[in-house]
Amino acid sequence: MSMSAIEVSGEKVKVMWDKRLLEIFCDICIKEILKGNRPGTHFTKDGWLKIMTNFEKETGKAFSQRQLKNRWDALKKEWKAWKKLKGEDTGLGWNPIKRTVDALDDWWESRLKVVLEAQKFRTLGIDPEFEGKLD
Repeated sequence: MSMSAIEVSGEKVKVMWDKRLLEIFCDICIKEILKGNRPGTHFTKDGWLKIMTNFEKETGKAFSQRQLKNRWDALKKEWKAWKKLKGEDTGLGWNPIKRTVDALDDWWESRLKVVLEAQKFRTLGIDPEFEGKLD
């Protein structure tokens, strides 16, 4: 589970993002992208408003635009590290029990020298099904 810090009346509060919340968030973002509410590299003001509204409607959790944007940015960063880790390698396996790339230690050692920020993926990767949404 990932967490991000947010400010509430001057105090930092941790927001818990479980798998379900992340999937709902991604689905909502995908819908807004398909509707044209992310014409360039950023969502429009209306896009963020719809994301916040729909997220609250579907989860019962009211997150600010800043909280959702922080999660978006963190997911994007993780995604880039994940893609860089896998690189051009094809035919990598997926271990559904460990929830990580099924590869030999040699592969991990050589890849992690190149992509230092991907160390956490050795113990918990990005599920292939979720990978499609992030794409």
